[in-house]
Amino acid sequence: MDYLSLEPDNRDIRNILVITDHFTRFAVAVPTKDQKARTVAKALWDNFLVYYGFPSRLHSDQGRDFESRTIKELCSLIGAEKVRTTPYHPQGNPVERFNRTLISMLGTLEEKDKHHWRDFVKPVVHAYNCTRNDSTGYSPYELMFGRQPTLPVDLILGLKPPTETHTTHSDYVQSLRQRLKESYALAAENSRKSGERNKLRFDAKVKSAELAEGDRVLTDTNLHFLADRMKSLSTIDYMCGGGLYCREVVEKVEEQIDSNTKAES
Repeated sequence: MDYLSLEPDNRDIRNILVITDHFTRFAVAVPTKDQKARTVAKALWDNFLVYYGFPSRLHSDQGRDFESRTIKELCSLIGAEKVRTTPYHPQGNPVERFNRTLISMLGTLEEKDKHHWRDFVKPVVHAYNCTRNDSTGYSPYELMFGRQPTLPVDLILGLKPPTETHTTHSDYVQSLRQRLKESYALAAENSRKSGERNKLRFDAKVKSAELAEGDRVLTDTNLHFLADRMKSLSTIDYMCGGGLYCREVVEKVEEQIDSNTKAES
């Protein structure tokens, strides 16, 4: 889950709590007045947990309200493990991608409707849930409920959903389980292939640096770029002792670094 902040509407609503299921990509978005822990807990309970059940894990960034005692007590109550992203790495939260999609969809509203955008959040999220996802090959709605949704366009065109005849509830449950099992397997395979394609696109833009003995290099200290204001090193900084130098090239992708003296030429 994550918070998305927008310009305030005519009721001073400026926040959207976004909750997504990692596997199905099913999303729920709740406009809220603030981002307080009690607001998060109530919105999560009223709009997700009582409808879709308790998750095994609850993932968020390290926002103060997400890491509060109230949220931890809620996780303890529902038996969910609270996990979080690493510092300064929003890409670790899958909700970030949906946030961009939601902003784009709300951006299509006419000017007169943008003043009360909160009224359009649930309809546009429903449209997203009913749209085929490129990664899984299925709509989030179908993966969540095991069937295709009936949309207004279906009613306009007179299209009726396929009917299945089940003599007992047991038959229906078995049929639904089989359908979901097949859908989940295909969705997992499609997600894997999509991940491989994304990796290839990313790797194509990466340029490796060939180091030679004696080359001067920089090191990542894993500190935030504002760390210098906290009397520490910046994210990328020269170490003391005349900088860092490549001492020995062990393999093509492995180098040893000497932080004390420059390598002999």
